[in-house]
Amino acid sequence: MNTAVLVLLGLTVVLGLLLTAQGERVRPPWAALFLAGLLALAGALAWAGGNAPTEIVEAAALGAVLAAVAGGGPVATAVLRAADPAAVGVTGGPQDPAILRGGAWIGALERAAVAATLLAGSGEGLVVVLAVKGLGRYAELRAPAAAERFILGTLASALWAAACVGVAVLLRS
Repeated sequence: MNTAVLVLLGLTVVLGLLLTAQGERVRPPWAALFLAGLLALAGALAWAGGNAPTEIVEAAALGAVLAAVAGGGPVATAVLRAADPAAVGVTGGPQDPAILRGGAWIGALERAAVAATLLAGSGEGLVVVLAVKGLGRYAELRAPAAAERFILGTLASALWAAACVGVAVLLRS
C-alpha cells in the first residue's frame, strides 16, 4: 500500500509537469480536479497504510515536495478561472494575465518553501514565507483585481502544498 502512495505521488508530479508545460491558456480546468483526486487517493492510502519504512517516508517527502511544486500551478489556475468575474461580463478579473506578472514562478517557489517548512515542522517558517510574498507584492495590490488574484492564488497554492505534505506526514505516523 505504501508503494501505491509513492506511485500516486509520482503520477501527480508527472501530470502536474505535463499540465504546467501546456500553459494557462490551453490547460483544461478539469485537470486540476484529476490532480486533486490523485492526491486524495494517495492521502487515503497513506492514512490506511500505517507505519512505513524510513526509505518510503523519505521518498514520499521528496515526492510530496515535487507534487506541491509541479501540481500547484494547474490547481491555482483552475481556482482563478473558477473565480473569474469576466465569465459574467466584468473586465479586469483575477484571470487577467497582465495582473501580477511572474506569478507562476513565484507560486512554484512559494509552494516549495511552504512544503519544506511544513516538512520541517516550522509554523514560523510558513508565516515568514507568506509574509515575504505579501511584502514583495504590496505595491501591486492596490488594484482590486490584483488583490483578489493574489489572495486566491496564494491560498490555493499554499493549501495544495499543505495537502501534498499531508500525504508524507500521514506515512510517518
